[in-house]
Amino acid sequence: MTTEELAESLGVTKQTVNRWVRKQGWKTEGLNGVKGGRARLIHIDAHVREHISRLPAIRNRQAVYQLAETPGFYGDTNTTSLLRQVTSALENMTTLEQERLAVLLAREGIQGFLTRLGIAEEQA
Repeated sequence: MTTEELAESLGVTKQTVNRWVRKQGWKTEGLNGVKGGRARLIHIDAHVREHISRLPAIRNRQAVYQLAETPGFYGDTNTTSLLRQVTSALENMTTLEQERLAVLLAREGIQGFLTRLGIAEEQA
C-alpha cells in the first residue's frame, strides 16, 4: 500500500504513517513516476500488521464489532421430546430418503407435508 492508502484506511495522516515507517523500520520500496520521488509502497507484513493491531483506534473498532456479535450457545438447549424424535427419525433415514423428503418439502411446503401425514389443521 502507499502511505496515503494506509493512512486513509486507518484514519490517520500520511505524516503519521511516514513516521511509523521510519521508527518501526518497515520495508518499503520507491514508487516511480511521482513528483519529488518520495512516494513509497509499504510492504504489509506481520510486523506492520502487529503495529496496526495495537493501535487504540483499531482495538476499539474491533471491540465494537465484538460487542455487536451475538454470542453463540454451545450447551444443552433443553430441546423438547418431539424435536428429539423428529431429529432421530431424520438421522435414521437413508440419504435417498432424506433427499426425497427435501424435494417433497420444497415442492409442497410444510402445509402440504402435514396434509400428507394427515395431521394438518383444518382451515376455517
